[in-house]
Amino acid sequence: MDSQYKTIHPVKYLQDHLAQNVRPDGRQFLSFRSISVNISSITHADSSAIFKIGSTTVVCGIKAELATPRTESPEYGYIVPNVELHPLCSPKFRPGPPSDQAQIISNLINNILINSAAIDLKDLCICKGKLAWVLYCDLLCINYDGSAIDACVGALTAALNTLTLPEVNYNIETGNISISSVKKIKLPIKALPVSVTFAIFDNQLLIADPTDEEESLSLGKLTVVLNKEKICCIHKPGGIPISQDMFLKSLTKSKKRAESVRSLINIAMVSTEEEMKK
Repeated sequence: MDSQYKTIHPVKYLQDHLAQNVRPDGRQFLSFRSISVNISSITHADSSAIFKIGSTTVVCGIKAELATPRTESPEYGYIVPNVELHPLCSPKFRPGPPSDQAQIISNLINNILINSAAIDLKDLCICKGKLAWVLYCDLLCINYDGSAIDACVGALTAALNTLTLPEVNYNIETGNISISSVKKIKLPIKALPVSVTFAIFDNQLLIADPTDEEESLSLGKLTVVLNKEKICCIHKPGGIPISQDMFLKSLTKSKKRAESVRSLINIAMVSTEEEMKK
């Protein structure tokens, strides 16, 4: 009966729960779903990670390729994030070209990488104006149930945190490229950005880590991205405004959430390294 009521009257179903200070899945308003991280599970990628928030699941695979640096930035390599939201992850997505939401998340992740300074793109340059690494970061959502930005950022940072690149020597005079098959260099990561999303409802009600249902019925969303030192991105795609008190509350919760996410990624990384040594 409960599932039928939810199907027929989804808005009323959610409102009835919120009026009793509880969410449909039993969580409190500012509580988060559990997270799990699996690193280096894709053997054909240079680095990979699977990141789960509740049932939302994103797989990230990174492929490193050598290319000529861009003309406007000859001392830098570059990163190309690409988010895919397939019909298999949710019935709300359709086959065909990338959806608007997928493109928005891809652009947002690119901005997060730039603003967080997680990676110094100079570290990807091998020879100024001649040769640099390009990191193609494919992010595939295999199950969509809200907070997709958070899952994508988590999967990407976890994969980047374990990325190693082969040592490359470039001969300027001859243009010959020598790639070591033995020596690997770990890509320096300066900070791990963490994304935390909130949904906004009537009367400035704030909900942390919303499900897909909660996102679709909310009156606005707020995503806060932090590294260890600062806020590096705030994303609020329209909707009703948020008060200063609510923003400060979301910031406090985001800082605590970010600490636990970074800790989980570091634990997963150590566990993977120990497994590889066996």
